[in-house]
Amino acid sequence: MLEIIAIVFIVVTIIIVAIDIMPISKDWLSRIYIGRYTNKQEWNQSITQVGVKWLNHTPKIKVTDNTRLIAIDMLKGNYSKSVIQHWQEASLLLGLNECLKNGADKELIIGIEQFLNAKFDTSGNWKNVPSNIDSAILAYGVMKLEGINTERFKPAYDSTWSLIQSHLGEDGTVQYRKFMKNYRYVDTIGFICPFLVSYGLKYNKPECVELAVKQIEQYQQNGMLDEHYIPSHAYHLDNSMPLGLYGWGRGLGWLAIGLIDAWHELPEGNEYKPRLEHFVTRFAKSILTFQGKDGNWNWTVTRRETRADSSATATLGWFLLQASQIEEISEECIEGTERAIQYLMKVTRRNGAVDFSQGDTKDIGVYSMLFNVLPFTQGFCIRIINHYKHSRVVLK
Repeated sequence: MLEIIAIVFIVVTIIIVAIDIMPISKDWLSRIYIGRYTNKQEWNQSITQVGVKWLNHTPKIKVTDNTRLIAIDMLKGNYSKSVIQHWQEASLLLGLNECLKNGADKELIIGIEQFLNAKFDTSGNWKNVPSNIDSAILAYGVMKLEGINTERFKPAYDSTWSLIQSHLGEDGTVQYRKFMKNYRYVDTIGFICPFLVSYGLKYNKPECVELAVKQIEQYQQNGMLDEHYIPSHAYHLDNSMPLGLYGWGRGLGWLAIGLIDAWHELPEGNEYKPRLEHFVTRFAKSILTFQGKDGNWNWTVTRRETRADSSATATLGWFLLQASQIEEISEECIEGTERAIQYLMKVTRRNGAVDFSQGDTKDIGVYSMLFNVLPFTQGFCIRIINHYKHSRVVLK
């Protein structure tokens, strides 16, 4: 009996050690010859191939920062959560949609249709109905697909709007989670505002557009550091007390996505367009002052000593590229975008996966210290370089 127990113990130990060692070894090997891309066209092709592959086989994103005994986290269900996958998949869709604008690629179309068939039933509803507002950015990614009949998924869009409504707080803005009703997170702006504007305009629901603008403007009023104009991670409704860091890199990214995509969706002449444009201009000037000499933004943008974060760099690079449409800031925004692209090329593995993105945040003020591959970053890199290709005509 003791021999059997000893054998079982040894086997379990070997399995646990193997599960711990394999990711570390894989990362080490994958980073050999990292950053060898110098040609934007080649980089675009490489990162896009990875994006197409990941759309239907999206890598699981770790919730935990543990690098030891991760098998235990897997057994407890603490290794990854499906809600995190929504914004990974959304980003890949948004990036690949920019590829569709160059013309329909058969393999890409097949991959997207496969993804849609996995997410929606034949009546256009979600197969697995989301319960968190993170899913709104995925619905937005589906709505934006070019050359694909996405009108068939209107029941899922309607469901997403109902989900957002169910998260409305007493102040008339949207809660990140129902059990945290007195907090407003910067993440929420990125999750819901582009969807609300797009859905509201498409289906003639002005209340959706109004809610998106209110969510943004309330954060502008309560969650921004006045002089430097960067957001806190969250704020408390009772006293507008800022919570978490001012200058969390991906927090700036969430604000950037929500703000710039909402602004871009609004047509010229819309009453809210100039109000958001003023915010875009001021925020663009602010983030440019925090961009590093290599074109990156750090995970804490206010500290040069902290690590560079590819997810912050990709999302803020996208913001600047879109903001360059504003004549007042066009030149510096294009320059900032190009520097961000150069940095992102330098942190791309030889297989086309963009590396060194900060891991999932644990709580307000509790940030991951792991930096690795993130499909969310991959999608925004694809989105940037393909939109840049449209606007600059020739990639060199």
